[in-house]
Amino acid sequence: MTPHSLTSLRSIAATGADTIIDVRAPSEFAEDHVPGAINLPVLSDAERAEVGTIYKQHSPFLARKVGAALVARNAAAHLQGPLAEYDGAWQPLVYCWRGGQRSGAFATILDQVGWRVHLIKGGYRSYRGLVNSYLYEGKLPHRVTLLDGGTGTGKTALLHHLRDAGAQVIDLEELAAHRGSLFGAVSEEQPAQKMFESRLAAALDALDPERMTWIESESSRVGDRIIPPALWSAMCAAPRVEISAPLDARAGFLGDAYPDLVADRDRLVARIDDLRPYHAAAVIEDWQQRAAAGDWRTVARALMEVHYDPRYAKSQARAKITPERIALDALDPGTLAATARTLVGRFS
Repeated sequence: MTPHSLTSLRSIAATGADTIIDVRAPSEFAEDHVPGAINLPVLSDAERAEVGTIYKQHSPFLARKVGAALVARNAAAHLQGPLAEYDGAWQPLVYCWRGGQRSGAFATILDQVGWRVHLIKGGYRSYRGLVNSYLYEGKLPHRVTLLDGGTGTGKTALLHHLRDAGAQVIDLEELAAHRGSLFGAVSEEQPAQKMFESRLAAALDALDPERMTWIESESSRVGDRIIPPALWSAMCAAPRVEISAPLDARAGFLGDAYPDLVADRDRLVARIDDLRPYHAAAVIEDWQQRAAAGDWRTVARALMEVHYDPRYAKSQARAKITPERIALDALDPGTLAATARTLVGRFS
């Protein structure tokens, strides 16, 4: 077995392992894990709780004995199941919470099979320390430019076209599984904050700091997920490109961008109800009636005129950086793709 001390996020890939295996319980894995890892728990959540209870109420020796039996049984199931097809050349990288008994026991079994096993010294805690240092304690080296603009100006779609045109991008809404507004929830549940940070750290670490990185302008939260300080500081200081478009084009674009809400009128009516603290009851009820009738375009236009645009104008008035402004006549894929190519050429 080969233990590895992590000195950077990239040192995980430098181990040369073929598969990263997280042997912690499923609830631990769900909260956060090394990106790309698979979960082969040597103790389930219930088993981990059982061993912990025995440790506290009886004796550490009995807990270790019961735990060893459970680990052996679960390891056998993994060998006969998910790991059954791997040949002798396969190299796994194994970790648990702090690189102790769980990962050590499983790694020993894999080592005895004949595989070259790698271990993360310090386990998940060591990895998490790197993520914290990267996103909370340091200053990001990346050159960042923000895509700004009011609601419905196609910023996310333009970000994707920038990626297609060869630019480096960070899609915060994709990483956070949220479209960044009251109407932005998607069918996928948002990752835990720690998992969002792991995804973000991995995405940033994979980029070339010397090249421009494009990020869509967001508030300090994407849904319920908080943008970590290092990135937020870089975003606040970054130059901006502001996209504008006619209101009708934006309303039509939103219908294409939110097909789930357009199709689910009851859900749209419920989301509009969340705006009651900001608008008169008569306004909310008018929007809800139009949404229930399927008049999405009128609702979208009204939401932008009355709710989103005034708030965006106030935020721009407070901004300390004057953006470069690009006015688009339309927001169709062809126009956005051409805009992306222009931006790549000007901001390389």
